Amino acid sequence: MNIQNRFKRYILGLFCCFTLFQVQAQEGVEFGGYIGASHYFGDLNTDFSLNNPGLTIGMLGRYNFNERTAIKLTGMVGQVSAYDFDSNNTFEERRNLDFQSRILDISAQFEFNFLPYFHGSKTQFFTPYLFAGLSVTNFNPQTEVCNGSPGSPASTCNGNTSLVSLRPLGTEGQFKGEEYYTTTGGLAFGGGFKVSINYEWSINVELSGRRLFTDYLDDVSGVYADIDDIQNLRGPVAAALADRSNPIIGETGRQRGSSKTKDALGFLTIGIVYYFGDLKCPTPK
Repeated sequence: MNIQNRFKRYILGLFCCFTLFQVQAQEGVEFGGYIGASHYFGDLNTDFSLNNPGLTIGMLGRYNFNERTAIKLTGMVGQVSAYDFDSNNTFEERRNLDFQSRILDISAQFEFNFLPYFHGSKTQFFTPYLFAGLSVTNFNPQTEVCNGSPGSPASTCNGNTSLVSLRPLGTEGQFKGEEYYTTTGGLAFGGGFKVSINYEWSINVELSGRRLFTDYLDDVSGVYADIDDIQNLRGPVAAALADRSNPIIGETGRQRGSSKTKDALGFLTIGIVYYFGDLKCPTPK
């Protein structure tokens, strides 16, 4: 190959790279972070109330196959809580249970863009999208109690309170060593809207959910156990927190929660994402 033809191939290769970089190079990697609100839905929030949001922060990594499809990995840390005294249901108000928990969630999702999406494009720089996948969530339900009087409402303690983890107490009569797991799988799903600010940076707004494979995110699932058995097996604190109703409604075998429907989480987040790209230029010979 003479020098003139080699030079032409180099120019053609550079032109191809430049064109792909500006318009077509959508195969590639993105990383970013986000912040938002987390919500819990379950036995202590049966009316899907949104009045107890928790703070959530997280990170994401996305690999774009093309302008339509991608796979995404996310990791987030958040807080959720719920209180029976917020309920409009008479039984739930009298039940008088509550919980709060830190959550750690990791998920893998397949993502589909409704519109062709090109980073840095002046016309195809935004799209709504849907995603679905699997998640793993770790949790630890706790409740705030009065020091020295765990059965009393925390609001009556004048600040003299502490947090107690509920799982080790076996509040539904679980035997020692047979408590529920605090790490569970789940289904991840949701939708969002992404906007490319320029070739590198974009903004992603997402509404997502997790349908967990456990009903014990809130430590409530089955029926009231015998309080004397809990007292003998776990001690007075466990007995006091197993039934906090006023007036007392916790008869042995009476419904405490419903195991027919598993617990769920919801997230509303906004994130900023950086696109690294994965340009594969032809190699001149």
